[in-house]
Amino acid sequence: MSFAVPDGVRPIRDAVHAFMTERVEPAEPVLHAGGPEAAAALDELRAEARKEGLWALGHPRELGGGGLPFLDYVYVNEVQGRSEYGQLALGTFTLQDSLMLHEHASPEQRERYLEPLVRGDIWPSFAMTEPEISSSDPSQIRTAAVLDGDEWVINGHKWFTTGASRAAYTTVMCRTEQDAPPELRHLAFSMILVPTDTPGYRIVRETPVLGLDGAHCEVRYEDVRVPAANLLGPRGHGFVIAQRRLGPGRIFHCMRWLGQAQRAFDLMCRRLQKRTAFGEPLAAKQLMRQHVFDSYAEIQAARLLTLHAAEAVDAGSQARVEIGAIKVVGARTLHNVIDRAIQVYGAAGLTPDTPLDRMYRHARAGRIYDGPDEVHIDAVGRRILGEYAAGGNWEFGLR
Repeated sequence: MSFAVPDGVRPIRDAVHAFMTERVEPAEPVLHAGGPEAAAALDELRAEARKEGLWALGHPRELGGGGLPFLDYVYVNEVQGRSEYGQLALGTFTLQDSLMLHEHASPEQRERYLEPLVRGDIWPSFAMTEPEISSSDPSQIRTAAVLDGDEWVINGHKWFTTGASRAAYTTVMCRTEQDAPPELRHLAFSMILVPTDTPGYRIVRETPVLGLDGAHCEVRYEDVRVPAANLLGPRGHGFVIAQRRLGPGRIFHCMRWLGQAQRAFDLMCRRLQKRTAFGEPLAAKQLMRQHVFDSYAEIQAARLLTLHAAEAVDAGSQARVEIGAIKVVGARTLHNVIDRAIQVYGAAGLTPDTPLDRMYRHARAGRIYDGPDEVHIDAVGRRILGEYAAGGNWEFGLR
């Protein structure tokens, strides 16, 4: 694999890059402010993306998407990640949910949820994390669903359900096999589609993250009843479906983080050229050049690790070591590069006068969601050492 952007992908990647830098990024102040003006601005961006053939590029063509193959879309995702609004403007925020439904949904579920998702007519949400347990061990999930006749009755408590306040439905991970033995604990959970207007579905609050008002919601499920047909995929296979969702999803996260890191790197380097102190540009200072070197090395390493993981997934591997590694390295890299850019900007970097203050707070959250760093580090170390315990090794050139 060549880690350069393939020639066949370059035109669409360039088009997305131009859309991000010329339209989405300049619209950020309005979008940050929220309210009717932000909604109108986002609608306009979405309409422009559709008109220019940039809508839902990673969704399968048979669903109405752009049909880009996985590896091609990985490169596009990199520049789409420059802004937190890239996914919304380009209709890709539904990709993980759409692919999950495409693989596991019944015909009725596809008609009700999948087709509107790809069109951007409705928003999805996904509920796994619970406040009462350590969600890094999801086998502890307490939210339970009991089959009562032809209905599931769901009771439980979730939070960090992204987008619940505007979503049409939530995919809820819940325990359906109450008597499953410990050795089969990962087959005790199922996914159930719950419309957000169902009685008993109660949004307790939106939870700001590091001061950013967002769409992370705390939700109570109080005797929520939905048809038995709302089960997604086979009963007891919730974790199997989740793993298929999360693996490629983490690669998409990491590529978007690289887009953010690129933007922070650009801001830092341009500031070093323009700003003077003690009679010369900051770019002439050795300690400032250290920031450039460290950021270059970390971005390049994270990028190659991520593309290597994407290649492994595309070849059919679960790539658990590779994906675990990039989740940690990608989040750390993003945090470190933005941190250095803030340092170069000085006091201005702490204010909303640059994009860096919001980028920094989002970056810190990346080390926790989709599994905290510590869990991924432990899992990667355990799997590699397992190869040696079995009499093998980890030959990098052959992996």
